[in-house]
Order: sequence, then structure tokens, then C-alpha cells
Amino acid sequence: MPFNAFLSGLGLGAGFIIAIGAQNAYVLKQGLRRQHVLLIVVFCALCDMVLIAAGIAGMGTVIQAHPVLLNVVRYFGAAFLCAYALRAWRSAWQGGSHLDAANAPPQSAGKTLATVAALSLLNPHVYLDTVVLLGAIGGRLAWPARAWFGAGAMLASILWFSMLGFGARMLDRLFARDIAWRILDGIIGAVMLAIALSLLRA
Repeated sequence: MPFNAFLSGLGLGAGFIIAIGAQNAYVLKQGLRRQHVLLIVVFCALCDMVLIAAGIAGMGTVIQAHPVLLNVVRYFGAAFLCAYALRAWRSAWQGGSHLDAANAPPQSAGKTLATVAALSLLNPHVYLDTVVLLGAIGGRLAWPARAWFGAGAMLASILWFSMLGFGARMLDRLFARDIAWRILDGIIGAVMLAIALSLLRA
């Protein structure tokens, strides 16, 4: 039934999206800063929606047939994540990044968009999870169940990024202290480096 396909897409989409990763860490940090949150949430959700639609339409088969494309993305992504990890650790070491809404240093919308785009698209796991795996599962369904499955997965992405970005402000009290930001930067750096190493070992 279409509704069952929708729930299946919602559950599987949430399972792939809700994980500690480079993209989610950045969305959380910008949500705490309250900088360009709507822009980031809309971009991340739209990015996922396009990839989910492409996977269901059969793009996963194309990616599997051309692994060299994933290798190119893999090395660029690993280099970018390593650089971002070093930047996060430097911020954690230096401290002084007491980033409440009033004191947060401004960042341009263009720079923010470029960063979130790199974190979203320079990670082969995004294509493997969203396009290949979700696409393979949803692609086996007949229409219109396939469309309902895709809609469920897309809704999971919209809900998750909205909660992560706009819900981050509920942690304001915790991040009123500089030590909390130093710990967060340290964790983000570790996550970025771990993902970079996993890409190089893949």
C-alpha cells in the first residue's frame, strides 16, 4: 500500500540521515550560532531530495558502473575534511569562541553555502547511502509506491535538518560557557578526521 511505502521511506531515510557526520555537525554549530540557519536547512534538505529522487530514478546503477567518480570525490572530500578538522581543533585550542547569538562573528551567506555544499557533496557515503542504497530499495517498488517511498525519505530529511538547525537554540544555556564550545570544536574535529580516514581506507 502507498502509506506503507511512505512509512518505509520515512524510516529508512531517517536511519541514513540521522547520524553523527560532517554535515550534521556543521548544521548543529550554525544553529547554535543562529547564522543563516534557514539557508543551511533548505540547502541540506533540497540536496537530499535531489539525490533521493535521482536514486529512485536509477542513478544508483550509473554510479555503481563508474566507481572512478566516487574515487575522485573520495580524495577531495578527505582533504577538505582534514582541513576542516584542523581548523576546528585550532578553535578548540585557542578558545575564546564564546559564540552566543549576540557575540557570534558574522559569516557571509556565500561562505556558509560553500562550506555546507562541500560537506554535503564531497562525501561518497552520501551517494552510497542516499542514491545507491535508498535508490536500490525504492527502485524495486512499482509506481506509485516508489513515489510514496521517496516522499517519505524526503520528509525524513526535511524534519531532521529543521530540528537540528532550529532546535539547536534550545542548548543556549549549555553553550553560554566557552568550555562547551571548545569541547564541541574538539568533537567536530575528531568526527571530521575520522570520516576523512574512513574515506581514504574505503
